[in-house]
Amino acid sequence: MQFVLLPGDGIGPEIVSQARRVLEFIGQKFGHSFQFQECLIGGIAIDQTGDPLPAETIAACRGSQAILLGAVGGPKWDDPSAKTRPEAGLLRIRKELGLFANLRPIAPFKELLDASPLRREIVEGTDILFFRELTGGIYFGPSGSEDLPDGGVRSFSTMVYETSEIERIFRLAADAARLRRKKLTMVDKANVLEASRLWRKVCAKIAQEEYSDLEYDVVLVDAMAMHLISRPATFDVVVTSNMFGDILTDEASMLPGSLGMLPSASLGADGPGLYEPIHGSAPDLAGKGVANPLATILASAMMLRHSCAMPAEADAIEAAVQAVLGAGHRTADIARQGQTAIGTSEMTDRVLEQLKA
Repeated sequence: MQFVLLPGDGIGPEIVSQARRVLEFIGQKFGHSFQFQECLIGGIAIDQTGDPLPAETIAACRGSQAILLGAVGGPKWDDPSAKTRPEAGLLRIRKELGLFANLRPIAPFKELLDASPLRREIVEGTDILFFRELTGGIYFGPSGSEDLPDGGVRSFSTMVYETSEIERIFRLAADAARLRRKKLTMVDKANVLEASRLWRKVCAKIAQEEYSDLEYDVVLVDAMAMHLISRPATFDVVVTSNMFGDILTDEASMLPGSLGMLPSASLGADGPGLYEPIHGSAPDLAGKGVANPLATILASAMMLRHSCAMPAEADAIEAAVQAVLGAGHRTADIARQGQTAIGTSEMTDRVLEQLKA
């Protein structure tokens, strides 16, 4: 079984190498033959090839079972006048592979409830599965800049959605809701945006005609931002557009206390899925051996479950992570006052010890 690893930039190489250690052990433990191919993406790809997503990377990804990504970007490539940026590689690979659905589970570990900046009674019981539409909207609509006669500049980015793009992500989210608590929330900004009005119309029709067994509601994005920090446990499956999903899931990442704990999956209708932690490249931590590898390790578990039909293997990884946290091991981002933080490699050592046990 062939996996493509895209370490990328910043702490990406460090955390992906740790997830690879876990996958290699799982392969041995369960009798699987896993092969790994590392490819370039992001800033390092720009440096070495001039392209944030080289053709060789695309070809390797298409021929793989699944893809594990670290992170892209950093101050080195932040020049707004640059011809291309690392993030362009990430957007392109989603388009190239048809990865239209981003799944982000927000379910704090009980061992880390006190690591959240919110009170325990607010966070406890939270179990949200976000479905973010990934290949449409404002990130992919027409954009540009033009000089004005007065010497100023006008810039624009356009939110564009078609019915079919909304239908496919909504049905995927609704199917997931049927397997959970049968509650589905759609988030939009229909009081202002025309594209959101299409979302509301299309989703309401499908909910009524095909998913009447679900408890379906609609929440404006600004209200949802408030609800996530006041009553997160009242939500089950949440589906929304690209930009809203990007912002809301980053906000929700603070419920478990750290971006370093949350994995995500990007899936299409067929072909390989792409799995990654939701945190960024954290260039200030790169090379220091202190980054939290658990989100990437948990992303590898999602990869085994969703792209390889290996639920037992995924369960084993997740149980090992929970056991490590239960034993009190913490990296710096989730350590509380008085707790001793361990490094990237040592945290992975603890996970492997649990898997061996």
